[in-house]
Formats: sequence, C-alpha cells, structure tokens
Amino acid sequence: MIIDAQVHAYEKDHPGRPWAAVLVGPSEVTGAQMCAAMDSVGVDAAILVSVFTMYRWDDSYAREVYAAYPKRFRLIKPVNPNDPKVTDTIAAWAKTPGAIAIRIMMNDEISSDPADPAVNQVLATAAKHNLPVNLFCWGRIEQVKQLALRNPDTQIVVDHVGLQQPYEPPLLDDPFKNLPAVLALAACPNVAIKISGAGTLSKLPYPYPDIWDPIKRILDAYSLDRCMWGTDWTRTSKILTYKQGVDAFTLNDRLSDSDRKKLMGESLLKVYRCDFN
Repeated sequence: MIIDAQVHAYEKDHPGRPWAAVLVGPSEVTGAQMCAAMDSVGVDAAILVSVFTMYRWDDSYAREVYAAYPKRFRLIKPVNPNDPKVTDTIAAWAKTPGAIAIRIMMNDEISSDPADPAVNQVLATAAKHNLPVNLFCWGRIEQVKQLALRNPDTQIVVDHVGLQQPYEPPLLDDPFKNLPAVLALAACPNVAIKISGAGTLSKLPYPYPDIWDPIKRILDAYSLDRCMWGTDWTRTSKILTYKQGVDAFTLNDRLSDSDRKKLMGESLLKVYRCDFN
C-alpha cells in the first residue's frame, strides 16, 4: 500500500468558503480530482492536510472530502497556539472522524521561544489525546529539538525534510545547507520526519539524482521507522508533476523493496497510529 504523507485539496475561491490567500498550484483540487490524481500514479491513500494558506484554521473542506472518500484519506488540521480555546479545539478534533494529527505552522505569528507556554500547551494537549503534532518549521529546527525534549510523550512529525523548499522556480542555491541540524534532531526519539516535497530540493531534472546522498543520510539518522514519504501535492506543481514525485521513489534503485514499503506506507501507519480500513 502506497500512502502519500501530505496532499492538499481545496475548492475554487467562493463566498461560501473564501480563501485567506493564494497557494501556488491549480485553481482548485477537489477531493474527486485528488483521488483521480492518486489513481493515475498508483497512490492508494493519502494524508489530507487542510490547507493553511487558503483556509487557515477552517478544516471544513477537508472533513467534507473525508466524508466522501473515507477509505482514501486521513486528516490533519492546523491549530493556532495563540487561540485561548486551542485545547478545546484539539479535544474536539481528536473525536472527529478521520482525524489523525494536528499541525502548527511555525511562522512569524508563533513564538520562537522553546519555552513558550502556548506552543508547549499544544504539544502537551495533543499527547493527552494521542494526536501527533506536525511542525512546519523551516529555520526553526533547534527550537523543535528543545520542544521535543520538553515534551517527550508527544509524537512530533517534522514537515518537508525540515528544510526550506521553493514553491516555484528559481530553485535554491544550497537547499541542504541546514542538513546538519536536521540530522542532529534525529537524536530525539519522539521526532519523525516527512520526506515530502524532496524533488523541489534538486538542482537537476527528474529523477533528481543529487538529492539522494542527503536523503539517505536522513533515512539513516532517523531510521526508516521514523521516515515517511510524501509529495506535498499540489504545492509542488510548478516544479514537478505528481507522477515525478511518486516515481522518483517507486522506481529508485537506492531503496530496497522492503525499505520502499516502509518509507512509502508502513512507517506512516505506525507513526500516526492509523489504518485505512
């Protein structure tokens, strides 16, 4: 079973569910369109991450997609640590059909202090409800390490290899410059990492041969049990196709068949403690 650790779905902007901003990608990717895209490239299931750029903390469209395709998707929603009612939000989300985790977008609105009470409250509350916490944390890996140490009972998942990724060309000059910090974070046993959007870190065309030495270093540091492949489709659509994001891993001879099974599905089921039955 091939499971994509991160995809997005959203409607066109309309008054009933207006966008807060515009994310790079198609004008819409409905649940039906996402399922068709998955079918076309051999992806069996996916983690549907409610799109922060468009919908902020409104997870209603993701829930609609899950209701229509409950065997194809599981759900992650962003939460706002600065919201006084965030603990209630997390408790309610834990009871939501299809929900498997929450996410913090660690942007300028979120404190960079590892001791920040609001962020630590989210991590502690998530652990209480058996929800892993995904962190979009480019440039904040040291903070993540301190948060992991402060919250050893919380399963943390680092988004997108923990490295800055371009949304569209031009590509980055030194995409792996912060790799040492990402590797050091592997010392925290409660941290897993998404190998998602990795093709955007390449300076070479498909099949992106220059990403594999650093990616293998990450796989070795965390072990395959804590690594999950994903595409971040459709955010990556101006750099590569969905098929390229999949085939770069399914057809790659740097992975054994058993390693590929772990990276592209089995480890995700264990980290998120979920199934697709």
